[in-house]
Amino acid sequence: MKRLKIILQSKYFYVLLFFFITFYVILFTKIIKYETKINNFTFIDGIVTDIDISNDKVSFILKSSEKIKCVYYGDLTNSDLLGKKIKVYGKKGNLYNNTTPNTFNYKKYLYNNKIYINYNVSKIEILKDENIFYKIKNYIIKRINNYSDNVKVYLNLFVLGDKNYLDESMYNIYRTNGIWHLFAISGMHISLLILILNKLFSKFKFKKVIISMFLLYFMFITCFSASVMRSVIFYIINNINKRFNFDLNNLSILILTAFIILLFNPFKIYNIGFIYSFIITLAIILNKENLKGNYFGKIFKISLLSFIVSLPITINNNYEINLLSIFLNIFYVPFISLIIFPTILLCFFIPKLSFFVNILINFLEATNKLFFYGKLMVNIPKLPIVLIIIYYIIIYIFYKTKQKKILSFLILIIILNKLIYKLDNNYYVYFLDVSQGDSSLIITPYKNKVIMIDTGGIFSYHISSNTLMFLKSIGINKIDTLIITHGDYDHMGDGSYIIDNFKVKKVIFNCGEYNDLEEELIKNLKAKNISFSSCINNLNINNKTLYFLNHNEFPSENDSSNVNYIKIYDYQFLFMGDASTKVENYLLEKYELNNIDVLKVGHHGSKTSSSKEFIDKVNPKYAIISVGRNNRYNHPNEEVIENLKNHKIYRTDINGTIRFKVKKNKIMIKNYAP
Repeated sequence: MKRLKIILQSKYFYVLLFFFITFYVILFTKIIKYETKINNFTFIDGIVTDIDISNDKVSFILKSSEKIKCVYYGDLTNSDLLGKKIKVYGKKGNLYNNTTPNTFNYKKYLYNNKIYINYNVSKIEILKDENIFYKIKNYIIKRINNYSDNVKVYLNLFVLGDKNYLDESMYNIYRTNGIWHLFAISGMHISLLILILNKLFSKFKFKKVIISMFLLYFMFITCFSASVMRSVIFYIINNINKRFNFDLNNLSILILTAFIILLFNPFKIYNIGFIYSFIITLAIILNKENLKGNYFGKIFKISLLSFIVSLPITINNNYEINLLSIFLNIFYVPFISLIIFPTILLCFFIPKLSFFVNILINFLEATNKLFFYGKLMVNIPKLPIVLIIIYYIIIYIFYKTKQKKILSFLILIIILNKLIYKLDNNYYVYFLDVSQGDSSLIITPYKNKVIMIDTGGIFSYHISSNTLMFLKSIGINKIDTLIITHGDYDHMGDGSYIIDNFKVKKVIFNCGEYNDLEEELIKNLKAKNISFSSCINNLNINNKTLYFLNHNEFPSENDSSNVNYIKIYDYQFLFMGDASTKVENYLLEKYELNNIDVLKVGHHGSKTSSSKEFIDKVNPKYAIISVGRNNRYNHPNEEVIENLKNHKIYRTDINGTIRFKVKKNKIMIKNYAP
């Protein structure tokens, strides 16, 4: 033990440990590439380790020879499958990278969770019941599900660490207010849990062993979340430290905790919860002497410190910050940790407290909605890795020197980052992958003007949330003009979502009468005092003119589409909406449309558009087809592809979002393939 104590107290040991774990993580997450060993089997058996049910969609993780992401549509509850050994029938699905830049990469997320296959399940057979550990967890789930909806949501949050029951709008409010971390089970909650357990087992001889076993099981029921693992393993190592008199400080224990977690799963290094948990805990440990004071003063200092050290992570995940969040934490940290969390735990054992819990929850949600409307949001574009490294070097220098003026350089980094994006003097034209729909962006030099042509729209979710995230990531916080080519859902279905969640200055509709969907959007525009017009001739964009070529009112909504033309330097762009061959003939008669550089092909490559005569006449260098993968319309049509065979074709289903960077003397193309 003496030799081990000497080793654990040596600085050289931790230096070697750092280099070892760095090499270990790089080797197993970057150098070694993992692929599924499962081919197109007709069935797979394994144990269900995690499950998420949303309406009739059931997503679960099946632990077989490897972890498999399964999707099943049917009527099930969590406890029907969790922990059971089952056999699933179906076929292997596909996993895709993000096709809109700077947005969530689901394929990468699954890969970092050691999941390399997606399986579409058509039939499930239960082979064996769950073991005792899962039986207890299923009992907890069933007990929670007996509560009213409101209480059930927060019991799932604080007991199981499951946020899937929380309403999406409420989640966004908590996240925007900067207090979402208080709902993720973390060191604060574990500390309170340990305090309660210490009281319960105070007379037991092996109290700390019992508490450790309980906490290890708590890790299991919370699906080994990073923050819970950090807190529990830290507690266990600290107990061992005291038991054997290793005299380790908190920093050494934190390093050993990280080492153990990464040794078992090096992919945790990419987990946002892991990064937040360790970087904030590290900052608190290193600044312990500066965090003294009364209770609220201490909370403010910790909140400010946490805000500063985690800022680059927050920026590169949300691309915006709420300046009120520091002050909101002063109130909500004690309110949630000392009132909400303990009361909800008690409510789990004493259901009669539900009425009181409901009052607390209603107060919590109502006050957060109030603060949400008064939010002070600042858009900060994506930080490049070089600036992130400089940011943390400055924090380290401040820690060593204690000179407060050094912190001003952190603000300079944020300003410099915004300037990097604002000083870009190129035009950009994006054709966004919005599945089976249309959405394009025209961005002028210095991010001065942003024109969006159509929003896309899918009934099951808001696909344009990716578009807004992308715009924020490149330093854009407004859309100057939203052009609606026509009133079909796949072109304007997300219109209301965009104006509800982003600043839009004005909206332009096509010629003709408004349909129900357009009327609904107009009602929303009036409520927000956003100007709108229809059937215009042109739009000035930074001394460039965007022309509206189709002023006819056809019986067909598609044929009434706005058709837009713009010339950027010597490059011509033509956006066809859903216009058919009838409109194409009209355009050929009225305008000289020759040698178009970039053509946004009409109606997703449908056979009703893109006639050979039209294609031969406009002679596009690049043809863009906005189309969804495996769409039910079988777009694009083979005849259209044949008509375009002598032209370079880009398809959003194959190439993802396509970006054209336009300079005075050249045009550069980049795509974001799935």
